[in-house]
Amino acid sequence: MYLKRLELQGFKSFADKTVLEFMPGITSVIGPNGSGKSNIADAIRWVLGEQSMKELRGGKSVDIIFAGTQNRK
Repeated sequence: MYLKRLELQGFKSFADKTVLEFMPGITSVIGPNGSGKSNIADAIRWVLGEQSMKELRGGKSVDIIFAGTQNRK
């Protein structure tokens, strides 16, 4: 199995549509704390069938859907 592409929209911290292309070889995701690196891994787990909210670092299902902020619906 080869993961070529991941599209995120409304998942955890990814409110806007975000597309990640995975090229052959080594792919790494880097960034500062709180930038969403672990949320990418959670999205891959969710798409592959993970149903435990605890394993996706959430308490309930609404924790994995972008719920907005004070400045954004």
